[in-house]
Amino acid sequence: MPDLSSKPLLGKTALITGAARRLGRASALALAQAGADVAITFLKSAREARETVVDLSGLGVRSFALRCDVSDEASVKSTMKDVGRELGRIDILVNNAANYETVDFERLTVRQWDAIFASNTRGPFLVAREALKWMRRDRGKGQPAIEARIINMGSLGGLQPWATHAHYGSSKAALHMLTKVMAKALAPEIAVNAVAPGMIDLGEQAAAAFMRRMARQTPMRRNGRADEIADAVLFFATAPQFITGQILVVDGGLGL
Repeated sequence: MPDLSSKPLLGKTALITGAARRLGRASALALAQAGADVAITFLKSAREARETVVDLSGLGVRSFALRCDVSDEASVKSTMKDVGRELGRIDILVNNAANYETVDFERLTVRQWDAIFASNTRGPFLVAREALKWMRRDRGKGQPAIEARIINMGSLGGLQPWATHAHYGSSKAALHMLTKVMAKALAPEIAVNAVAPGMIDLGEQAAAAFMRRMARQTPMRRNGRADEIADAVLFFATAPQFITGQILVVDGGLGL
């Protein structure tokens, strides 16, 4: 018998969008370490996606990467068909693919506004809608009832008004509401929750000074790590199905 205490997702399948690098990659590795087979999508980071698949496969799970533009309906439909056929079903969907941008309010263009909403809000909607048929796929006679999970990657910026991020914050606030709507609409088979990261230090040199400043403002006196966001994703992936419609803020107290 498998040791489910150390591999709680053994036998499960997961799809994580935008998981070639950064928080998506960390989340993919966490789910794979828990035993899930993992499919990832990427848009421009083909080399990083290949490297991530190698690392995931090294954990003893099945893994592959597919290019997908989550803001494009045709691309999403095609990718979901390929993912579903390859995995057979989707037990866990992590809507991670998104864009981030800083723009002064008076300089913000309609094009920038629409582009952020296309990736950060429309994208998760399209991916979830097209993944549904594979998430609700019959497990077979004598198998447990369908219990699937959708985890959206929100943001502290969707809860706090950041003056230079009007379009980004608004798109994430919309995603938080979409999370709650989906939790009602897709119950009882699918639990839907969101993780809302605060300041996460990914070691980018260009952001070093900003990160030092934000760490001083955070009650925990540091910024978050990618593995801490991945642990929050893993929590929702393994939590009781009765937990749904929640926005879990992982910010070290910055938003208090």
